[in-house]
Amino acid sequence: MDAKARNCLLQHREALERDIKTSYIMDHMISDGVLTVAEEEKVKIEPTQQQRAAMLIKMILKKDNYSYISFYNALLHEGYKDLAAFLYGGLPTVSSSNVRTVLCEGGVPQRPVVFVTRKRLVNEIRQKLFKLNGEPGWVTVYGMAGCGKSVLAAEAVRDHQLLEDCFPGGVHWVSVGKQDKSGLLMKLQNLCTRLDHDESFSQRLPLNIEEAKDRLRILMLRKHPRSLLILDDIWDPWVLKAFDNQCQILLTTRDKSVTDSVMGPKYVVPVESGLGKEKGLEILSLFVNMKKADLPEQAHSIIRECKGSPLVVSLIGALLRDFPNRWEYYLRQLQNKQFKRIRKSSSYDYEALDEAMSISVEMLREDMKNYYTDLSILQKDVKVPAKVLCILWDMETEEVEDILQEFVNKSLLFCDRNGKSFRYYLHDLQVDFLTEKNRSQLQELHKKMITQFQRHHQLHTLSPDEEDCMYWYNFLAYHMATASMHKELCALMFSLDWIKAKTELVGPAHLIHEFVEYRHILDEKDCTVCENFQEFLSLNGHLLGRRPFPNIVQLGLCEPETSEVYQQAKLQAKQEVDNGMLYLEWVNKKTIKNLSRLVVRPHTDAVYHACFSEDGQRIASCGADKTLQVFKTETGEKLLEIKAHEDEVLCCAFSTDDRFIATCSVDKKVKIWNSINGELVHTFDEHSEQVNCCHFTHNSNHLLLATGSSDDFIKLWDLNQKGCRNTLFGHTNSVNHCRFSPDDKLLASCSADGTLKLWDVKSANERKSINVKQSFLNSEESQDDTEVIVKCCSWFADGTRIMVAAKNRVFLWNIDTCSKVADCRGHLSWVHSVMFSPDGSSFLTSSDDQTIRLWEIEKVCKNSATVLKQEVDVVFHDNEVMVLAVDNVKHLQLIHGKAGQIDNLTEAQVSCCCLSPNLQYVAFGDEDGTIKILELPNGRIFPSRIRHKKAVRRIQFTADGETLISSSDDSAIQVWNWRSEKDCVFLQAHQETVKDFRLLKNSKLLSWSFDGTVKVWNIITGRLEKDFHCHQAAVLYCDVSPDGTKFSSASADKTAKIWDFDLLSPLHELTGHKGCVRCSVFSVDSNLLATGDDNGEVRIWNVSRGELLHPCVPFSVEEGVATHGGWVTDLRFSPDNKMLVSAGGYLKWWNVVTGESLQTFYTNGTNLKKIHVSPDFKTYVTVDNLGILYILQILE
Repeated sequence: MDAKARNCLLQHREALERDIKTSYIMDHMISDGVLTVAEEEKVKIEPTQQQRAAMLIKMILKKDNYSYISFYNALLHEGYKDLAAFLYGGLPTVSSSNVRTVLCEGGVPQRPVVFVTRKRLVNEIRQKLFKLNGEPGWVTVYGMAGCGKSVLAAEAVRDHQLLEDCFPGGVHWVSVGKQDKSGLLMKLQNLCTRLDHDESFSQRLPLNIEEAKDRLRILMLRKHPRSLLILDDIWDPWVLKAFDNQCQILLTTRDKSVTDSVMGPKYVVPVESGLGKEKGLEILSLFVNMKKADLPEQAHSIIRECKGSPLVVSLIGALLRDFPNRWEYYLRQLQNKQFKRIRKSSSYDYEALDEAMSISVEMLREDMKNYYTDLSILQKDVKVPAKVLCILWDMETEEVEDILQEFVNKSLLFCDRNGKSFRYYLHDLQVDFLTEKNRSQLQELHKKMITQFQRHHQLHTLSPDEEDCMYWYNFLAYHMATASMHKELCALMFSLDWIKAKTELVGPAHLIHEFVEYRHILDEKDCTVCENFQEFLSLNGHLLGRRPFPNIVQLGLCEPETSEVYQQAKLQAKQEVDNGMLYLEWVNKKTIKNLSRLVVRPHTDAVYHACFSEDGQRIASCGADKTLQVFKTETGEKLLEIKAHEDEVLCCAFSTDDRFIATCSVDKKVKIWNSINGELVHTFDEHSEQVNCCHFTHNSNHLLLATGSSDDFIKLWDLNQKGCRNTLFGHTNSVNHCRFSPDDKLLASCSADGTLKLWDVKSANERKSINVKQSFLNSEESQDDTEVIVKCCSWFADGTRIMVAAKNRVFLWNIDTCSKVADCRGHLSWVHSVMFSPDGSSFLTSSDDQTIRLWEIEKVCKNSATVLKQEVDVVFHDNEVMVLAVDNVKHLQLIHGKAGQIDNLTEAQVSCCCLSPNLQYVAFGDEDGTIKILELPNGRIFPSRIRHKKAVRRIQFTADGETLISSSDDSAIQVWNWRSEKDCVFLQAHQETVKDFRLLKNSKLLSWSFDGTVKVWNIITGRLEKDFHCHQAAVLYCDVSPDGTKFSSASADKTAKIWDFDLLSPLHELTGHKGCVRCSVFSVDSNLLATGDDNGEVRIWNVSRGELLHPCVPFSVEEGVATHGGWVTDLRFSPDNKMLVSAGGYLKWWNVVTGESLQTFYTNGTNLKKIHVSPDFKTYVTVDNLGILYILQILE
């Protein structure tokens, strides 16, 4: 302490000791952080008032300048103005203005006019902040709304020592609240702008949440190190993740579990919901500007009737401030008025709030009462922009804000200020009160809202930039339904324009929820149309939630022609085609059945497991992103997201009473969670390797949990004993899955050792072992090189059927007959889990393709499961598309694409096939190397003596149909006259398998191989004429320029090259691809070359100069998602060289000049190997990895 300040205090010590009362002065000093609770107790134990004052002054003399300043301010605040005047001359030159400046610059709110200290809580928050010790971490202040969390957080940082020692970089306050993604992005942009006010890091605002998160991390690390970020009013865990940047963070929330989703040290400060009597009286005294001791007797009774609710006390205090003589009146109102109980809540004191609300509303002017009644239509937890109420009341913004501010001043409404924007909301209990009070008027009030909206807005003119836009997208349907405006609601919900606009902003889950919520209304209009739209949203949800946002009209064109969605899409598409837009019709879609009912994409990586709750209302899922997610079965709406483990979460399971969810992980741990609030209940860690599976018994009276691990063991855990009851030995490899039988007597387990074992639960002994893998390998289908591992199983409710997943397929088996009941294809990658719904009508599957699918048993059992292999030949003939294909049950099919007719030609182990140019003959190669020719239409087969040593991989007729060319895994090419079987020429010079070949002019043939060479042959003499050593790695594709002078080679070495047939060295080497270059194609005029790689990138090059003109990539892509949904496998130019089509994870059409995407067609499956294009570039044929054939035609 400065000498001047010390001397001043000593000089007036006697007067101070004689006159001051220490109790309230110490409250202020503790709040300022200059006095500890222990020191306060030391003062309190002194027997007399004068001795307590002497002890306090003795302590202050040993402290610093800030203690002197705090003591001086406390004297002023408590009314000791004369004594404060004695100390004024000794005030140190360093004042608290430094703290005020830091807090003001950081946006920390000032103390409210009516402020009472809560020293214990303030000190507890400070202690937790000190515990962070300069390291990243989280301090959470949580409690009910209105309990003063924000005020406490602001007060905690109002301390010089704390700021100096812990946060010299400053304090930054962000009011968050309930946010959607666009609102959160705005908050992040504002914060980044504040932190980078001189724009030294970037002059452009971040465009998405991930970019904003990264910008914030850099700013906090480099520009504001050792600073504190305060996040006020956090509601959702996903919002918190945006600030998870290794910062020191203080947050306020109603839900303490929000930090479960983030990592790092965590400290929690709970705020009690009720005030003590003394604090309640202090609030009233400050409102009415009286000393606490002078308050009338009614004040004590009012505090008792308010039952300690801070919100109610504030409401009454605000009323008394305006009418200070009405103590008896307000007490009588609280005691005598009988308010209807709305509902019981453990979080709020409803009775007291009801009473205070009624009194507050009655004191409003008549016109203000009417405005307040209008607020009855607002929903809970929804912050409404002022502009919405401007529309409702037909007023200017300033007029509306004045009205609302009066409500705010009387604690009847709350305001959230976000920069220049004002958002208003009611407390949950205020909403309940208004709804009950004005129930008879609600319909008319909602109708008024819709009428006013229609006066000011057209649906197609709603812009995301407008302040009220998000409100209307979220709540327009709610207002229409509550107003009983059924006709308007149906018109809205059955509009593809509305679907498009809303899903682009908020995703599909909310819309699906609305279709479920208002189904009874929508069905009145047309239940079939309602079903059309709901199914469209459910089955395309995984696409509608991604970026770039898909063209919803193109998605609609894939719906059945009888669907209202299709008819609206067709109408829109025809209008847009006239303006140059490109759309595709799926000509043969009538033959395709959609088996799944709902497709959602809740995770950012592979989904390893999904399961129903026992009541079937919820689904839990987990995966490689280390999270546990819980969402609604009907709509896919997310209910819970938990960062569950330190590593990938492999399995999850609901307990039979739905109270708990178990998770297990690569981190070797098993965890039990509260399924409602996400709290961690227990952790088991006795497995020595990753835990692959978990499952609860069906009897809730005595819960057992079974877990299987890569340590080859199964463990049974007793939740009552919180320990392992039994360890089951018997498997010789990892246990992948386990399931209790419906009666809990048996436990089934699947293992990587290829067996399914049944265990007796009571004795823990092995009952039976079945070699499931062998049964699967004995199925009628040939196996590829991928090992078949049985991943999981699920019992049917009556124990008669079991479901098994292997690779990307799901099989339904009858246990008694061991026969296959159904075969379900739909996932694009490995299926990790299968599970029946409780009622047995549907089942869930989850996969590496990041989706969860809900299937209907009735549909999949009717499905024949006959699908095509991807090796097809296509001939475009007389406005018909002839497709020669092989299906999974060994049939060779000739498909008349547009007519839909299918001719089954023969049965054989076909490895490749082709049609003759005149469509009179079919040639097909076998896995054993034989080649056969089939005559159309009589089906006569001509066996050939010509054969390869290994499987035939490619076969082709020459233009006259007399000669066949074939290549094989034996690295040889054969050319022969198939009719006479004479003049057979063997082209053998490649050292490895021939990848493919291409016929040239003048009886020449170009071939390329995995040996890295490209060769030119004379097919008449068999002589090797040219041998190009093109690449060090495999040559994956070649194309010949239409002028016949050049060819291109694409390789696994990530390069492509352009060659002249007359030169053995390349004209140009095209570099820059980051993945294997899998395809290349020349433009029709031979001036351009397009190349595609395994990273999903397409590049367009100038052939003569070998220069890159531009890449073709979508404008934005989700993190971790390939730009083309996977490898680019095939490319084709249009005849006018202006358009390019590419095949990969899906089909894309590009503008060759600009590189912009013109259209995307999302196939049901993925991994498209080839696209066949008609000469006029108007018809396209491909087959996806689910065996679905697509014949697409440009809409004209």
